[in-house]
Amino acid sequence: MEKIWLKKYPPGVPAEVDVNEFASLGDLFEQGVRKFADRTAFVCMDKRITYRELDRLSANFGAYLQSELGLPRGTRIALMMPNLLQYPVAMFGALRAGYTVVNVNPLYTARELEHQLRDAGAEVIVILENFAHTLEQVRDRLPLKHVLVTSIGAMLGFPKGLIVNFVIRRVRKMVPPWSLRGSIDFGAAVRKGAHHALKPVEVGAEDIAFLQYTGGTTGVAKGAVLTHGNIVANLQQAHAWIKPFLHEGEEVIITALPLYHIFSLTANCLTFFKIGATNVLITNPRDIPGFVKELAKYRFTAITGVNTLFNALLHNAEFARLDFSSLRISLGGGMAVQQAVAEKWKEVTGLPLIEAYGLTETSPAVTINPLDLPEFNHAIGLPISSTDVSIRDDDGTEQAIGQRGELCVRGPQVTRGYWNRPEDTARAFTADGFFRTGDVAVMDEEGFIRIVDRKKDMILVSGFNVYPNEVEDVVASHPGVLEVAAIGVPSEHSGEAVKVFVVRKDPALTKADLIAHCRQNLTGYKVPHMIEFRDELPKTNVGKILRRVLREGGDKADQA
Repeated sequence: MEKIWLKKYPPGVPAEVDVNEFASLGDLFEQGVRKFADRTAFVCMDKRITYRELDRLSANFGAYLQSELGLPRGTRIALMMPNLLQYPVAMFGALRAGYTVVNVNPLYTARELEHQLRDAGAEVIVILENFAHTLEQVRDRLPLKHVLVTSIGAMLGFPKGLIVNFVIRRVRKMVPPWSLRGSIDFGAAVRKGAHHALKPVEVGAEDIAFLQYTGGTTGVAKGAVLTHGNIVANLQQAHAWIKPFLHEGEEVIITALPLYHIFSLTANCLTFFKIGATNVLITNPRDIPGFVKELAKYRFTAITGVNTLFNALLHNAEFARLDFSSLRISLGGGMAVQQAVAEKWKEVTGLPLIEAYGLTETSPAVTINPLDLPEFNHAIGLPISSTDVSIRDDDGTEQAIGQRGELCVRGPQVTRGYWNRPEDTARAFTADGFFRTGDVAVMDEEGFIRIVDRKKDMILVSGFNVYPNEVEDVVASHPGVLEVAAIGVPSEHSGEAVKVFVVRKDPALTKADLIAHCRQNLTGYKVPHMIEFRDELPKTNVGKILRRVLREGGDKADQA
């Protein structure tokens, strides 16, 4: 496909990026800590660590893995914790020492945890004590050789760390009893590592940096193999996009999405690390009042999130009272940004909510809207530098501008495949090397791409395609709606019918109100046939609404 999108690139954004500027993420790290040594790298619960301190602590942890545990190069190190200072210390330490990081969702069940750790062949795990009881249930069935345990207050210093741990353990009782024979205290490991030097390791672009698991909400989770070259390429692509708008050594980014998620890992942690930013880690973004209080402490310049997070913030009265004068970038990804949320965000903050798109398998960024976009445009943006896209039908034929098809991607950020799954890998790529995203998209004459939905989520009503995102966007624009999800349910009359699940903002909102609203904005066959009001919608830990869960039991409500 001709790169017609290049003509719409913001000034200063190149068509291609230098993917060889850094030999590895360790190379990026070492250049960053030298350049920004005394600047704050990460802050969490008011505790700050500088780039210089992060250099020392991560080197100590890497040396511990090398010398105390004697792990060979390439060993898989699992990290299972929310956003805490321990995460960048462990992550950078493992990468610098030549190991592969396996990110684990802390809210996994024992079954999910067992599958991922066995599949990855992880030999070491760093886990927050709050979730140690989950590991205990499957510990004996895993290839794990070493378990390192930490606490929320472990890096907060004295006396705050003791106070926080007392509250977490004794008052809130958030640490279920656990017993893991031979477990090691993470802090003690870092201190032991200080007695050894970090041994230099040759790590190149083809070495695996992360096994990033995906697909857990739709089937068996698969490990996307992301090399140092993949991640370096994507942070270079993201940096090229934001560079004209930000200032090296001056930025403060709010990181509410967990760092174990690829969006936050690359966009927040690594890309902003390159420019010497301060990363504000939010440990529990679901506590919206607490989150807003944290935001009030900083003159933040950038924030990323998913639509549900932005929506929740906008419905907190204190959020609108914050000072947004320093904010320059608000980036939404991970799920579709709804127009009603984007418009409200601009009204409150004065800045547009910029939508981007990516996948775990693409490290993750594929497209981003121009950061100087004046208004929400319903698009996921333009393909980023050094990226090819192709929109194809089910037979693999490239579609013309304006025609729908599966979005396929090729570029230096694209995974080489799934860990130990050659058949899945083969199915994921076209014969000419494009990754099949599974998303149905359309490109306009300027190169902007709009996602109309996942192929598997499409609803077929009397032979007509209905895309849930479109229905959800219309329902969400009603002032009485807080959240919405749309699915297809069986219908003897039309094959499938549209059903929506709604969380009300206005308790007086009725089904009739919503049907009337939809009829004003949707063609007849797209209007919901059923409406079910709920107190909340099922979501992943990152905030994506789980349509799958709704589909499993979502056809039992009364008709609207």
